[in-house]
Amino acid sequence: MESRKILVVDDESRMRKLVRDFLVKQDFEVIEAEDGEDALDKFYAQKDIALIILDVMMPKINGWEVCKEIRENSKVPIIMLTAKGEESDELLGFDIGADEYISKPFSPKILVARVEAILRRTGKAEEELLEVGGITIDRLGHQVMADGKELELSYKEFELLTYFMENKGIALSREKILNHVWNYDYFGDARTIDTHVKKLRSKLGSKGEHIKTIWGMGYKFEVE
Repeated sequence: MESRKILVVDDESRMRKLVRDFLVKQDFEVIEAEDGEDALDKFYAQKDIALIILDVMMPKINGWEVCKEIRENSKVPIIMLTAKGEESDELLGFDIGADEYISKPFSPKILVARVEAILRRTGKAEEELLEVGGITIDRLGHQVMADGKELELSYKEFELLTYFMENKGIALSREKILNHVWNYDYFGDARTIDTHVKKLRSKLGSKGEHIKTIWGMGYKFEVE
């Protein structure tokens, strides 16, 4: 089986080596970039990058700008790394299309576990189409159609909508959603879910009404 390529972007060579060593042990192929400009050049040159681990604070072009540009052209999963732990930074990362957000210092083993979890989900061969309430999800093609129009969803929005539709009519607690969509090792705030649901409803338009809020608990995908 061909090794999947991970692009590791960080201006600290020591950090790149640390992450690379752990990824290589799990049979990933690692491409390194030392700044944002280098990252974009290598991303466009490689074409088959499976996932990007992207530092925020870098010279030339910072991580936010790199993430925004890549999102305009690709849905490749992006994990943001930052020395800051402020909620505003985390929400900004999700707002521009990041899929995961990890604050330094972090456990390399946890990082690798998240990489594997994301790639396992995106590469899982399930029934191709899921149709509920006028929304169609093509799992293999990673596409969502609502009212005949294709929606541009981030990786996490796609996973969240899929989870809701797979569990239609079932009340889902925020804890259960975090465990399934963000995986057990996510240490962020449950408000992250609310932020994603708000964006998801907006993108779904009238179909967003299918996602009902259960006050004090979580959400339920309901089709009348």
